[in-house]
Formats: sequence, structure tokens, C-alpha cells
Amino acid sequence: MDREQEEMQFLGLLGIYKESCKIILTWRKIFTQITLALILPLSFIFLIHIEVSDLLADKLGATVDEMDETRIGSPTYNKLVQLASKEWTTYLIFKAIYLTFLLVFSLLSTAAVVYTIACVYTGRPVEFRKVMSVVPRVWRRLMATFLSIFLAMVCYNMLAVMVLIFWAVCFGATNFAVAVFLLLLVAYFVGFVYMTIVWQLACVVSVLEEDCGLKAMVKSRELIRGKIGVAVVIFFKLNTAFVLIELAFQVLVVDGEQRRMADRIGYGAMCFLSLFILVLFGLVVQTVVYFVCKSYHHENIDKSALSDHLEIYMGEYVPLKSKDVQLEQFHA
Repeated sequence: MDREQEEMQFLGLLGIYKESCKIILTWRKIFTQITLALILPLSFIFLIHIEVSDLLADKLGATVDEMDETRIGSPTYNKLVQLASKEWTTYLIFKAIYLTFLLVFSLLSTAAVVYTIACVYTGRPVEFRKVMSVVPRVWRRLMATFLSIFLAMVCYNMLAVMVLIFWAVCFGATNFAVAVFLLLLVAYFVGFVYMTIVWQLACVVSVLEEDCGLKAMVKSRELIRGKIGVAVVIFFKLNTAFVLIELAFQVLVVDGEQRRMADRIGYGAMCFLSLFILVLFGLVVQTVVYFVCKSYHHENIDKSALSDHLEIYMGEYVPLKSKDVQLEQFHA
């Protein structure tokens, strides 16, 4: 990372993208190794789950349709009920396994990329073996942060559902009630996006600082102030690209039975390639945004202190403590 920290506060959207691309290209060897070890499996798991989920759902749907055409209480109907129950259980187990692996590889990928960029920032030599030895320890801190945002999201969604149901039941379908209901939906969406952006930055905080869990969320919320506009634009751009890749895979591969197998394989490979590039780029951008926010708030990280804390001491990962972040004011 060639830029001095005080310069990073002036990076806008294009500047963040350029800095992220420069980091990836300059250190392409280590990022290629991280991609092969973690991001490729993550991308494969995500895409293959779409295909398998579609197959399981179609199978369950066919059983349910057959039940509708069978007399209730007949031996055939009872067998179909048992079959549907087994297929539904299989579907739920598959979803649980998928979400578990998705979470594990997501957090491991985040830890590896953030730690690598921190090493780049401090000018430390980066070795894949060292990165992979640190990642499992950092992963525990990321898990604490994930559980915190998960609980916060559950509470937020439950509150939103109760408010929306209360409004719909109590005020009916008048023009005013519908208008307010739509405003409440917009407010909910804005809050959801804001919490997601805070969570993404909190993941970086959890790796590089002493805070994790709710404390990392609070720290992230403080850092994002002043740069929320850029963060929102990045969020929508990356997630739009992600949705387009998902839709392309669904339409061209999963629902493309009429196409030749070679074409479906080709489209699948293109989606797979696009997805793992997007994931890597998104994780790097997420980390660059952290340093931009640090610079914007004049929180100058002492590179030597950060470098010391990135060392593995006695086999333990030691996070950056608050005292190592010098809250000194500097002027561009």
C-alpha cells in the first residue's frame, strides 16, 4: 500500500477501487494462494447450492403435487406424506450444512484478506503459510462479531415485522395508511443496509483491533461517519454485481436444461470465475475502506505497533490494542 495514511482520507469511490486493484495486482501471488485455498471453495459452495436446492425443491414439489391428486387417507397418500417429510428434512439438512460451510469459508476468507493487507500496509513480508496459521485464531474474533450482528439483525427484523403488522391491522388500506406503510418499508430497508455496512467494517475492526462483537460494531459505526455515502455506493455496486451473477447462473445453468451441456458448463465456469473475482475484490475494498475511514477521522495507526501485533507470539494472534492507535490530529 503505497499511499501515506493521511492521503487516504481523500480517496473517493474510484480511488478506493484503484487502490484495491493495485493491491491485488502488486501482491497477486499471495492473493492467488488465498483465492485457491478459501475463496474458490466459497464460490463453489454458493453456486452448487443453487443447483442442488433447485433439484431438491423440484423433487419435493413433484411429491406435493402427487399428494394433491391422491385420495387423502389412502395407503398411497400416507406413503407420499412420509416421502414428502423425508424430502423436506433432507432439504433442511442440506441448507443447514450449506450455511455452515458458507459462514466458515466467508469468515476465513475475510480474516486472510484483512490480515494480508495489514501486512502489506506495514511493509511486512507476507507468506501464505503464516497467513493460514493466523487465520483460525482471527476467525474466532470474527465469529463473535458475526453472532453480535446476527442477534441485532434478528431483533431488528422482529421489531420491523411487528411495526408493519401493527400498522397494517390498525389502519387498514386507506391511501394515507398505504403511503405510511411504504415509508416504513423504505425506512426498514435503509436501516438494513446501514447495519450491513457497519457489520462489514466491523469484521475488519475485529481482525486489526482489540474490539470484537458489539464493541467492534460500535467502533465501526463511529468510523463510518463521514464516509457513509461512499460506503453505500460501494455496497450497492458490489451487491448488484453479486445478484446479477446469481441470476445469470440460475437462468443460464440451473434453468437451462434446453441448452447443450457444453454451453451450460461454459456459462457455469463464467459465473464461477466472475464470482470469486468479485468476492476477492469486495474483501479488499472492504479493508481499504477501513483505512480510508481511519484517515478521515485522523486516527493514525502506528505502523510499527501494528506490525508488532501482527506477529504470532507463542502461537497466539495478538490484536492491535487501542493504545497502538494514536488518536493524533494530522493535517494534509
